[in-house]
Amino acid sequence: MIEIKEIEEFRKIIETKEKVLVDFYADWCGPCKMLKPVLEEVAKEQEDLTIIEVNTDLFHNLAREYKVLTIPALKLFEKGELIKEKSGLMRKEELIEWLEDR
Repeated sequence: MIEIKEIEEFRKIIETKEKVLVDFYADWCGPCKMLKPVLEEVAKEQEDLTIIEVNTDLFHNLAREYKVLTIPALKLFEKGELIKEKSGLMRKEELIEWLEDR
């Protein structure tokens, strides 16, 4: 998992990686903290998926741009295009099913 340090880094990853899952989170968010180990497990198991974390407190403009209203908010990109989104805490099985559901 990659924690975003600059907006340019976010844009580069979204544009250059095949499949990217973005986790919009905040340090104070309990469900966000509970989701992190789930995302870490999925990142280890799905080699074709890049997972990046965006702290909404640090990157509120980015959160606003992607219409993040509640956290945790997950946004899935393929080839630079936002293809699906979901918010809230998920178990690993739910997350994998959501990722694979077309």
